[in-house]
Parts: sequence; structure tokens; C-alpha cells
Amino acid sequence: MAILVGCGGGSADQLATPTGAGLVLGGGYPRHQDESTGLAVILGTPDLAVGTHRVAFVLSDANGLVRLPIVQVSSFGPQAREQPSQEATSRFYEFPLGIRGIYVSEFSFDRAGQWTFEVAVPTPSGDIATITFPVAIPEDTESPAVGELAPASVSRTIADVDDVANLTTGAEVDRALYELTIADAVETGRPTMVVFASPGFCTNALCGPQVEVMSELRTRYPAVANYIHVDLFENPVELRSGGLERAIRSPLFDEWGLRTDEWTFLLDAEGLVTHRFEAFVPIEELEPALTSLLAD
Repeated sequence: MAILVGCGGGSADQLATPTGAGLVLGGGYPRHQDESTGLAVILGTPDLAVGTHRVAFVLSDANGLVRLPIVQVSSFGPQAREQPSQEATSRFYEFPLGIRGIYVSEFSFDRAGQWTFEVAVPTPSGDIATITFPVAIPEDTESPAVGELAPASVSRTIADVDDVANLTTGAEVDRALYELTIADAVETGRPTMVVFASPGFCTNALCGPQVEVMSELRTRYPAVANYIHVDLFENPVELRSGGLERAIRSPLFDEWGLRTDEWTFLLDAEGLVTHRFEAFVPIEELEPALTSLLAD
């Protein structure tokens, strides 16, 4: 089965190509391939650090996207050779429309250094194919970590533009996502969901319809939380007519230390980060996180 990696479709070859639109947009997702097994991994969560974190990746083989319900993943700490530091079952989440998918699990890192991951995949012949890849684990993440105060960013709102189309590359606009700045949202005393994403240029294997997912959750849980979208680009209208060579990246991505193209943060009523999701986070993950925050 081949994965479609662009908005207009694609092939397994595109998934296995380390260049392309994803990296043109600053994709930043490390890719690793094992020639002997044909397996390839794209790490969707490179901004890891010491502590416990969500680890997500796209897995493919010679036929395209691997869609097994679960795969086994082991982590090996610095200098570890034989005994894994942790073993976990990574669950597969299919993106809306079924054109992409991601494996997700949680891992703990007790020290900084070069860690190694091993993903084990059952094959039709009954064997187990594996792929190993390195992951650098520093002391701290570049983006806000859980428990930290999120930047009180003055994100752009409807009040700043003549047309809401200047705030999003998306074709279908939920105006409610552009009514408050992030700083103003925290002042309301309600929890806040912030999505950093470009709906109109969702072109890499880790990118999904995150803004649409947030809008769906807004309709399910209205008035109890704030919902804010920050587009990857500052000039959506210009991009629609002129192409990506004119792209101006939002300065808020640097303000938040975001080096990849799609992020979701949940903030409590005080503006502290309670959950952080790098790459696309399906509603099956995001809704329980939101409801747990609302229950606190």
C-alpha cells in the first residue's frame, strides 16, 4: 500500500525521499533507512530531551506505508549495547482520509546523550524485520516543555487584518480560531489549545489536518477553552497567487523554539504547558488530553 504524502497525492517513493516539499518548508524530520530490510523511518518528534516524552514516527517499507496496528519499539541509552532501557508497543493512528499514518508511544530518557531506537516489524513470511536509528537526547527541549510557562505571544487576530484569509493558508476558515492572541487567551483564565500548522501546505509525511481536528474539538467543548491557530506562514494570500518562493515564516515559530512544521500545545488556565505534540496528533490522542485538562 502506497502512502500519499502531498495534498494532491503521491507515492511510496515520495515517502522515502529525504528532500521535497516537507524540508523546503523546514520539515526538519530525521529520516533513516535500512537497505537490508527495506524499512524506512521518519522521526516525527525530534525535539526530545531528558524526561518522559511522546515518540512518534512514520514507518514504511518497499510497498509504502506500514499500517500494522502495533509494532514493538525498544530504546537503548548511551553506551547500552544488549539490554534495552525500555520496550514499548507503538500504536498506529491513521490520519483522516486514510492517506497517511503515524506510530505513537511514550518513552522515558534518564540521561542526555546519543540514544538508539529499534523498531521490530513482523513480515508476511513470519520473520521479524528491524530497523535501528539514533536519536540525540539533550538535557532540555528547544520548544516549551510540559510544566513550563508558554510564551505570551501576541499572535495575529482578525482585528489585525482586513480579511481572515490573511491569517491562514486553509481554504475553509474557522473564524473562532483567530479572535484572541495567545497572551489574551491566557488572561481569560481558561485552558488554551494552540496549533501551529499550515493547512494549505501540508505536504510532508508527518503533517495532517490539525486545524480541522482543533475545530472539531472546539465544537465539542465550546466556551470551556480557547482555541488558537498560528499559521506557518505570515503571508497566506500572497502564497496563493505567487507560490512558496515568496513565503515568510511566522516569527512565532522561532519565539516558541519550533524547528518542525506542525505542533499542538495545551495550556492550563495559568499558561503552563500541560501537553505538547510534535507532528500531527490524531483526535484519538488529543481529545483525552483536552478532557483531562478540562477536568483539572
